[in-house]
Amino acid sequence: MRLTQSMCTIAECAPGGDGPATARPRLVKIAVVGGSGVGKTALVVRFLTRRFIGDYERNAGNLYSRHIQIDGEMLAIQVQDTPGVQVHEHSLDCNEQLNRCIRWADALVIVFSITDYKSFELLSHLYHHVRQLHPGNTVPVVIVANKADLLHIKEVEPQQGLQLANMLGCTFYEVSVSENYNNVFNAFHLLCKEVSKQQITSTPERRRTSLIPRPKSPNMQDLKRRFKQALSAKVRTVTSV
Repeated sequence: MRLTQSMCTIAECAPGGDGPATARPRLVKIAVVGGSGVGKTALVVRFLTRRFIGDYERNAGNLYSRHIQIDGEMLAIQVQDTPGVQVHEHSLDCNEQLNRCIRWADALVIVFSITDYKSFELLSHLYHHVRQLHPGNTVPVVIVANKADLLHIKEVEPQQGLQLANMLGCTFYEVSVSENYNNVFNAFHLLCKEVSKQQITSTPERRRTSLIPRPKSPNMQDLKRRFKQALSAKVRTVTSV
């Protein structure tokens, strides 16, 4: 595998990309949201590259992409990193850019840090905000507790995160982005599987829709009619002779 970086995008390409064209993989779009400094960018980069980088520039809302195989099928994953969210006067301070990212996503990861209780308090607000922007409760959401290695400065017990996730109906993962890759991968892997199932379920409907013939261009119909008329006239002329 090779990693290529262009501007804000990291893409993982399968070897042999110059070979024969294959079917385009289905697209899965995931947004990562949470408070400031909880490790959202580190989480995304860890998932994409398996590497941990300690310092990052201020999050500008980068979009990352990767191809990954889920249950034998290659999927094209896009992961949208987002700026940190804050609570302002008991409500979320969400700008339109963040709202667009949430609406765009097929699935979401809500991240908090066990060393920051305020980031934990954001969880419920963020979850209900996501549900407002995605009516129907169909968008999969995973809650991730980051910085599990910093037990000496923790402000949130793992059980608190698990209980809240259960109450909201979300899957919960406790991770240390700096020390462990497996649970980071598992969180994204689960979302990819959930979105993939939804897309497969909705595919027959899209196929039925695609079988409906498009209206033919009036100009083309007129040309065909004129051609048939001219051909019939020619046949009549030949027959009369």
